[in-house]
Amino acid sequence: MAPVLNIGNRIMKLYHYTPSGHAHRARLFLSLLGVPHELVEVDLKAGDHKKPEFLALNPFGQVPVLDDDGIVVSDSNAILVYLARKLGRVDWLPEDAQGTAAVQRWLSVAAGEVAYGPAAARLVTVFGSKHNPQEVIARAHGLLKNLEAHLADRDWLVGGAPTIADVALYSYVARAPEGNVDLSGYPGVIAFLRRIEALPGFVPFVETPVGLSAAQGVTAA
Repeated sequence: MAPVLNIGNRIMKLYHYTPSGHAHRARLFLSLLGVPHELVEVDLKAGDHKKPEFLALNPFGQVPVLDDDGIVVSDSNAILVYLARKLGRVDWLPEDAQGTAAVQRWLSVAAGEVAYGPAAARLVTVFGSKHNPQEVIARAHGLLKNLEAHLADRDWLVGGAPTIADVALYSYVARAPEGNVDLSGYPGVIAFLRRIEALPGFVPFVETPVGLSAAQGVTAA
């Protein structure tokens, strides 16, 4: 594994909200890289994301936001790319055209099919979103079927080692049961999640006892 670039005494700040899968995505990658960082909780329920001081960091009022000694990066996938490039981690983000394109494809899936499938289903049960439950659950299963097929003959989404593509998909797929999306029919996906969880530096995404997770007796972590 490539060494972590020495970033001196600067401590990156990650503005996050613990129940957010997007925020966990960025926190997970920082931890997998072994990068020292400070977590700054932005309480969305209390409206912290609408306050002027936070909007100065991200006018869209969304978490996560990374502050790297005054360089501010918002959007979870953009943060993954920034960190990989900043630290020279070509093991996590390939430099060749084919590898870069393959990773970008899955980042687009994270921003599309994941966001409008398992993430949206979880929004219904955890945050009371007005999404149509049947519609978003169906989208989630469409994604999971494609993911299961893709993982049939490989351990990771791109190449023979984990990349930021895997990090981008993990959080909301892992917590899909909270949105009443049953993972039991996707053994390849479950094995994929376990491989990520076995990586050095892994930090879990908080569990919420709702949906199928409540029926399975999950407790908040």
